[in-house]
Amino acid sequence: MKRTIFHIDVNSAYLSWEATYRLQQQVDCIDLRKIPSIIGGDQSKRHGIVLAKSIPAKKYGIKTGESIFSARQKCPSLVVVPPNYQLFMQCSDAMVNIFREYFPIVERYSIDECFLDYTTMNHHFGSPMQFAHYIKDKIQKELGFTVNIGISNNKLLAKMASDFEKPNKIHTLYPHEIQEKMWHLPVRDLFMVGRATSSKLNKLGIYTIGELANTDINLLYSHFKSHGYVIHNFANGLDKSSVKPCSPTPKGIGNSTTISFDVETSRTAKLILLSLTETVCMRLRDCDMKANMVSINIKSSDFSSLSHQMHLSQSTDITNTIYSTVCTLFDEAWNNKPIRQLGIRVSTLVPNENIQLSLFDYKNTEKYTALDKSIDTIRTKYGKNAIIRASFLHSGLKPLCGGMPEENYPIMSSTTLRN
Repeated sequence: MKRTIFHIDVNSAYLSWEATYRLQQQVDCIDLRKIPSIIGGDQSKRHGIVLAKSIPAKKYGIKTGESIFSARQKCPSLVVVPPNYQLFMQCSDAMVNIFREYFPIVERYSIDECFLDYTTMNHHFGSPMQFAHYIKDKIQKELGFTVNIGISNNKLLAKMASDFEKPNKIHTLYPHEIQEKMWHLPVRDLFMVGRATSSKLNKLGIYTIGELANTDINLLYSHFKSHGYVIHNFANGLDKSSVKPCSPTPKGIGNSTTISFDVETSRTAKLILLSLTETVCMRLRDCDMKANMVSINIKSSDFSSLSHQMHLSQSTDITNTIYSTVCTLFDEAWNNKPIRQLGIRVSTLVPNENIQLSLFDYKNTEKYTALDKSIDTIRTKYGKNAIIRASFLHSGLKPLCGGMPEENYPIMSSTTLRN
């Protein structure tokens, strides 16, 4: 049976969600989507990059990922709004809940992108194009923001189609349309072709997706090994991966923070690491998983990085246990250079079931598990700052910090999204 796959992508997600929220709170306020504006971090705290941009901002040549300083030079009147990650997650969840009204399986590729399998749904909701218009309009009417929808017979082509003309558009990219709609595009526009791969392809005289599709596979293998097969298949529109549930088992959970000042003491660094450990462990328990590996990353003020990891003797989700390991890793790794950024990650995760504990570990594990559960319950009910550790009092540091969740959402049966 021929498949029909939708890829739904929110237009300028962070900026659209912030604009929608502001208009709901104050109807006569300026729509951020209609003026040169961006969502960006706080320059004073060294988070100064563009996370999302409006279409008017794009006309000034402003790009996602560039510094806010550079963006302001291109457009002095640029409006800069800080990110509200809690709002972004709420908007994303609201969109996914709409999809779940119609589809038993929703694959959440990222916070602002989903795959849906429309195969066999025609007799319920009409043709794919009819339903795409319906769901697009429903999102705009009920949630206030717009999406692009790509339709094809596989996930790769559906994703490529959703990247065509924006915003608020529906595009198809079926196999018979590949030559007309996709092959003329620059090779860098192909999924799984990042900056490094694009540069290497250009050196080989391959500039368009069509040229890549018609390149000798042996030549690609000699330069890119197995990745050459992947991008050759994608250039020809070949992809057999299926739409999977939206809550896959994460391969790891991590969090990091860029600090507004140079950290020069071990005590301050460990307090920041504690705040990161708190957020990571809460998410670990929320997933009902335990970790077997802990790793840390230290970025110095000169932008050099250090990382260190350790296998645990026993799978755990206990904050104190993981923090103790984090401190050990920090003591072993830090070279006393001033610190700009700190991050931690837990990985090699296993389900929180049938974990065998030794007789000696049981009492402490039971006590700390009950403590963490109580803290999680209070924070969930009354807010994350309802209960904090005394060590953060008068420290000037946040008791829980870090950015957007980093759980892995697998797509295209690949663990690497871009080179």
